[in-house]
Amino acid sequence: MKKFKLIYLMSVVALLAVSVVQVQAQSTKDLKKEIKSKATKEARKEAKSLEKQGYHVNPGQLPMEKQLERSWMMAYEIDDNGQKKYFIADGTSVGETQTAAKLQAYEVAKINLAGQIETEIAGLVTTNIGNQQLSSEEAASVTQTMGQFKSKLNQKMGRTLTAFEAYKSVGKNTEVRVNLAYSTEEALKIAKDILREDLQKISGMDEKKISKVLEF
Repeated sequence: MKKFKLIYLMSVVALLAVSVVQVQAQSTKDLKKEIKSKATKEARKEAKSLEKQGYHVNPGQLPMEKQLERSWMMAYEIDDNGQKKYFIADGTSVGETQTAAKLQAYEVAKINLAGQIETEIAGLVTTNIGNQQLSSEEAASVTQTMGQFKSKLNQKMGRTLTAFEAYKSVGKNTEVRVNLAYSTEEALKIAKDILREDLQKISGMDEKKISKVLEF
C-alpha cells in the first residue's frame, strides 16, 4: 500500500511539473504574440508617417515597415526578470552625401544610447548608495565617479544592432535616420566593469561595499 501511495504521489508531482512547464510555455507564447501585435501596429503607423515625410530604404534592405517592426519588437521585449532586453535610441543627420550623413547619424544614435544607459545606471547606483552605510565622503566619491561614466561607456561599447535605417533627400543633401539597439545585459556588464575599476581607487571602498553599490 505504501509503495502504491508513493508511486501515486510521484505521478501527481510529475503531472504538476508538466502542467507548470506547459503554462509557462503558453504564457511565453502569448507574450510573444502580444509583443508582435503591438510592434506590427506601431510599425505600420510609423512607416506611413515616415513615407509621407519622404523617407525611403536602400535597395536590398528590408522594407521600411519590416525594419520598424523589428525595432518596436526590440523595444517591447523583456527578459525572464521582466526587464527590457534592449536599449533603443535613434539618430538623425544631414550630409552632402548619404555616406557622410549615415556615419553621423550612427554616431548620434550611439551617443543617445550611452545617455540612456548612463541614466539607468545612475538611478540604480543612487538607490544602492541610499541602501548602504557609506560615509558622506564615499557617497560623494561614487557620485563623482558617475560623472565620468558616460564618456568611458561610449568608448567601451561594443557592436550595436541596427534596427532601422532610412534616408530622404533634403534639397541637395541627404538625411539619414537610424534606430540602434544595445543589449541591456551587455550594457550592465560593461557598466559594472567600468565602475568597479573606478570605485577600487576610492579610499575606504572595499570589495564588499563596491559589490553592494554594483548590485544590479
